[in-house]
Amino acid sequence: MTIVEKILADRSNKDQVKPGDNIWVDVDILMTHDVCGPGTMGIFKGNFGEDARVWDKGKIVLIPDHYIFTKDKYAMRNIDYVTKFAKEQEIVHFYEPFTDDYKGVCHVALAEEGHNKPGDVLFGTDSHTCTSGAFGQFASGIGNTDAGFIMGTGKLWVRVPESIKFQFEGEFPSYIMGKDVVLQTIKDIGFDGGTYRCMEYGGDAVSGLNMEERMTICNMAIEAGGKCGIIAADEITKKYLEERGVTDYQIHNSDKDAVYHSVHTYDAGKIIPVVAKPYSPGNVEPAENLSHIEVTRSYIGSCTGGKTTDFVAAAKILKGEKVKIETFIVPATRNVERNFEKIRIGGETLKEIFENAGCKIGPPSCAACLGGPEDTFGRTHADEVVISTTNRNFHGRMGSMDSKVYLASPYTAAASALTGKITDPRKYIKKIEVEIDG
Repeated sequence: MTIVEKILADRSNKDQVKPGDNIWVDVDILMTHDVCGPGTMGIFKGNFGEDARVWDKGKIVLIPDHYIFTKDKYAMRNIDYVTKFAKEQEIVHFYEPFTDDYKGVCHVALAEEGHNKPGDVLFGTDSHTCTSGAFGQFASGIGNTDAGFIMGTGKLWVRVPESIKFQFEGEFPSYIMGKDVVLQTIKDIGFDGGTYRCMEYGGDAVSGLNMEERMTICNMAIEAGGKCGIIAADEITKKYLEERGVTDYQIHNSDKDAVYHSVHTYDAGKIIPVVAKPYSPGNVEPAENLSHIEVTRSYIGSCTGGKTTDFVAAAKILKGEKVKIETFIVPATRNVERNFEKIRIGGETLKEIFENAGCKIGPPSCAACLGGPEDTFGRTHADEVVISTTNRNFHGRMGSMDSKVYLASPYTAAASALTGKITDPRKYIKKIEVEIDG
């Protein structure tokens, strides 16, 4: 069996399952936020009763993150609603906005706060819940109706997905990031090539990536239609979890004779920086082929591109330089934001590097990744052409229907910020020592 088949067999109390089987699974974590939380909670109450209690107040993780720093009355109404629900239900893991408990983007906060565990089943009311598959767990986005049912029962009816294997042999060049890796695979199978399938990533090159880079890869499985993305847990995973006091988990690995829908094998050393053109994450070309495309904005943030690793990469390129176009910096979480002050490159903090380069730094949240209210930091309002580290580039995704979004790694987004054109980052990456304070 594959990793996912083993996890689903374990959580359905079966010796084995196979793709296409329909099974009831026990859910370890249900995650929701300020956008889909109210709908989920309304469905839960509508079907289980106004006075019903959630199945397990310790297994629901509520992380408002999308529309936090806005004056929009509808956004604030959602936050008020989920806050009232959380307190009424005594939700243990509620990260309340405008308090010291606020974290930021849910997919990154789940990892930072130790909610991701190998072998677990995690569902979330957000399509990029698949990010958590980086920890060797089954993690998938669901709709409000399914989430409302889980809130009442702790179970969900699931069809076991078949798996696609992406094997990267060798070693990635230093200029390659998780974003390049996942965009290349989406290009190769098409934007619907992973529909209701698990996208399993492996090989020596993937094993050499840190957890944040692995999260970037799994984050975008949904952009190929994937039910989930997954990377087997290993010593790097264990170390990340140990630093957060997480020790109770079960690691699964795919059997050597596991059956896959297809297997794609790559020479990791030949991967080059790529960019997804409007209006599909699967519309991918090498960055070096797009040097004629002028961009008016660079945006570095989101669950895909707003982690500490992403900003260290951007800072390596922006240090000592001035951006030519408006450049937005949005840390995914408060923890990432704190690292802006702790991490130094060539004697300067990340924050100093970004400020000195002329970037605009926003508060930690999803910000303009999903467009949002008119006053959302970094939102497009006209015909902006954006080079962005976010994960989706459909019409109107970052606000204006007239804007265009090109998806790229933080290296590419930062290099493009310096030139005003889509820029292959390879010649801009500086070999500078990274220092961490404290």
